[in-house]
Amino acid sequence: MYYPFLLYKQWPVNILSFLVALLVVMLAGGGFKHGQHLAFDAKSPPPLSNLYVTMLQRMGIEAEAFASSSGSITGLETA
Repeated sequence: MYYPFLLYKQWPVNILSFLVALLVVMLAGGGFKHGQHLAFDAKSPPPLSNLYVTMLQRMGIEAEAFASSSGSITGLETA
């Protein structure tokens, strides 16, 4: 089955100190359960590539890793 995705990312950056303060990611479609907010530990967040692994797996691609991923995203359930 085909599940279209829309992935939006925004990096708010403090230009004076070159520090990334917060990464905002919005995922729509893909057959995932929506209407929820997933927050991760700011001191040890999962790599964004974990989300890519989850998306690849949802599309039927047998992917165990992508770039620096450590697995798939936990808490992102299918509808």
